Amino acid sequence: MKKVKLLDTIATLKPIPIERLQLLEADYTSIESLPSGQVGTIVEVYEQEEEYHYLVEFADTQGSEYAMATLRADEILVLHYDLAIA
Repeated sequence: MKKVKLLDTIATLKPIPIERLQLLEADYTSIESLPSGQVGTIVEVYEQEEEYHYLVEFADTQGSEYAMATLRADEILVLHYDLAIA
């Protein structure tokens, strides 16, 4: 598996419960979870006991951040814009 790097663009693979989110917009406090497929950016990488965790920032199409969450590698999919040939 390719190593996830700072500033990689990711999509969530499963819903992220509101308890794990830091919401930055009061309008979103009524949601139960951030749905799968939400796109975010890795803004910090943490290594804890040989396991990596990633602080992900979620923003709208205008670039306004609305949530952050610390996610595990099994909760994200790194998105690619260019074809990488192995």
